[in-house]
Amino acid sequence: MQRVFDSSVLSPAAAFGAWEEVTRDEVMPTRFRPVHTGPFSGRLEVLPMGAVRLAAMRYALLESRRTPRMIRQSDPELHQIAFIHSGLHVLDQARQQVPLRHGQFVLYDSSRAFTARAAGESMLLQFPRCRLPLPAERVEALSHTALPFRAGMGRLLADFLTGLADESASCTAEDAERLGAVCLEMVAAVLAHQLGASGLLPPETRQQATYQQVLDFIRRNLHDASLRADTIAAAHHISLRTLQRLFQHTGGVRNWLREQRLEACRRDLASPALCSVPVQAIAARWGFPRPADFARAFRARYGTAPSDYRDRARRPGTGTGAPGQDPGAPR
Repeated sequence: MQRVFDSSVLSPAAAFGAWEEVTRDEVMPTRFRPVHTGPFSGRLEVLPMGAVRLAAMRYALLESRRTPRMIRQSDPELHQIAFIHSGLHVLDQARQQVPLRHGQFVLYDSSRAFTARAAGESMLLQFPRCRLPLPAERVEALSHTALPFRAGMGRLLADFLTGLADESASCTAEDAERLGAVCLEMVAAVLAHQLGASGLLPPETRQQATYQQVLDFIRRNLHDASLRADTIAAAHHISLRTLQRLFQHTGGVRNWLREQRLEACRRDLASPALCSVPVQAIAARWGFPRPADFARAFRARYGTAPSDYRDRARRPGTGTGAPGQDPGAPR
């Protein structure tokens, strides 16, 4: 993500005015008022993803207001979803006051005046209303409501956005635009789930939601040696053929599962904190119960034996990096 504001590099007298100017350009025009007496502190990072924009924000206590006059002057016609990571945030829009705490998110609209009082850390996701494949009147029912993102579909979306923020430095502009499209489909799936209306989603959006749920399931159960394509399909009430179609861009679910297990082993072998753990124990931990099978698969993937890889990782100045995994989506 690109850091576009950091109060620590500004004088206290200039920080608040600079914050207002930067958020006007990077988020939307909003009027701010400091609520505390000390110097303002804040940080803003942004990640453009085509039609979607993700912002990571941290700020001291302040009040923000978007007025009807501002809307008449400039309205990008966006939906916004705020994910609260720390602090207390209170949104007042459409005569409804919504207090938000850690682990909650709220959907609101740039075309409606609002007042917010907030301090802490949050992520803000913005996207055009017209890009959401759900009836506007149904989506409106979710506005101004505190919704959870620490479980279920909400957690999948929050984890996806956090991963984007963490790995954005390795994304090209084309990667970011493609991931923005994936993000829109996940948002639609999360909102449809909250509405109990998944049947309203286009087939490709339902497919993307299923794919993300399967990815999450695999990552949480990667250590289970009995995890196979048939058990994954059964856990999600889909056929093996449907599962394979979801992963056809990766060479198939079996190939993807093995790649993820090998990568987990590689990371553990390179970790100084795990240098006393036997290679066989690391392999078994990530679903390779037979040492010979693991050694063969590791050598085929990384071109060296697991023990040799670990020895190289212990030597200063020796590169042990390995290519990362493509987080792409089925198409």
